[in-house]
Amino acid sequence: MSEESGRQRIDKWLWFARLAKSRSLAQKLVTGGKVRVNRDKIDTSSRLVRPGDVLTVAFERQVRVIKILDPGTRRGPAPEAQRLYEDLTPPATLSEPILRSGPRPTKRDRRVLDAFQSSSSDIDRDNFPSDDED
Repeated sequence: MSEESGRQRIDKWLWFARLAKSRSLAQKLVTGGKVRVNRDKIDTSSRLVRPGDVLTVAFERQVRVIKILDPGTRRGPAPEAQRLYEDLTPPATLSEPILRSGPRPTKRDRRVLDAFQSSSSDIDRDNFPSDDED
C-alpha cells in the first residue's frame, strides 16, 4: 500500500476521518457489514479505498453517504479530518432524532398521546392542553 498512489485501508481511513473513535471500532463497522464502497457491501477491513470512492456507512442512529476526497496521512483535528471527505447525506437524514425536552409526560399527557395514536377521530379535543396554559 503506497501512499503516493492515494489508496488506503478503509479502517484506517474511517479512523483518520474521525468517523470512528478507534481503528478497532472502524474494523468492527466494516466486518459487521455496516459499510458499503460504491454500493458494494464489504466485509474485510483491509479493502483499499481511494479518492472518488463513495462510502455508505450505517451508524447506530443514522446512515451517512460520504465521498472520499483525500486518503489523509494522520488522524488530525476535526477540521483537518473534515477535509478528507464530502458529506453527500441528504439533509433530511442529517437531522437529529426528535427527543423530548423537559420533564417526563404526566399520566394525563400519556393518555392523550395514546388516544391520539390509537384513533385520531376518537380524540376528545378538550383533553389537549391549550397554548394559553403555562
